[in-house]
Amino acid sequence: MSLRVLIVDDEQPARDRLRTLIAEIGAAEVVGEAANGEEALRRVAETAPSVVLLDVRMPGMDGVETAHHLSDLADAPAVIFTTAYDGYAVSAFDAQAVGYLLKPVRREKLAAALARAARLTQAQLRGLTFGEGSSRSRIAARYRDGVRLIPVDEILCFIADQKYTTVRHLRGEDLIDDSLRALEEEFAERFVRVHRNTLVNTRFLDAVERDAAGRYLVRLRGSAQPLAVSRRMASDLKARFDL
Repeated sequence: MSLRVLIVDDEQPARDRLRTLIAEIGAAEVVGEAANGEEALRRVAETAPSVVLLDVRMPGMDGVETAHHLSDLADAPAVIFTTAYDGYAVSAFDAQAVGYLLKPVRREKLAAALARAARLTQAQLRGLTFGEGSSRSRIAARYRDGVRLIPVDEILCFIADQKYTTVRHLRGEDLIDDSLRALEEEFAERFVRVHRNTLVNTRFLDAVERDAAGRYLVRLRGSAQPLAVSRRMASDLKARFDL
């Protein structure tokens, strides 16, 4: 059997049905199951599937956000979406792309999707929305054995440094590949640029002050280390957030 399949769905009957269909098709083996997006990322690291059957609507991290995080893996599996809803971005997939299967999943449709399993392209991923919201609820930092998920609500700031971006959060620091420009666009409602290389989470803004040399700094709750602020942004921050 050449295809190793991980089934991800928050409903056990749906997982059981997919497992039965795969056994009937006989062209793949099920290497594991997961009931949500975070568990799916852990199981991918443990089982190294070649294909993930991924439910779109799940509590917590939905299937679309999970697919984005899976694409960050060094050896990303193919993704076949399964869903009871047809209002998602079907148009993002061309004829050669991985399947988008409506529930109840039909055996012949699943067999065809498995037969042409291929990885989602970045262009296809950009065509997908993040479920109910407009941005990710977590940021994925890639490691050799998988990814570490950082809740956006716990992120203090993003700092660009040459090739990578440092994520400072309540539990430490991590490096990610995302550009500061892309992060600013995605999280425009939650983060503000304070310097050409720095975005800060507005919920942690505490004060804007000047040091002995006259340089502007911003202090964040939860961090003892102040950040440099451009002169222009210092005035904007004070007025906008009453600092």
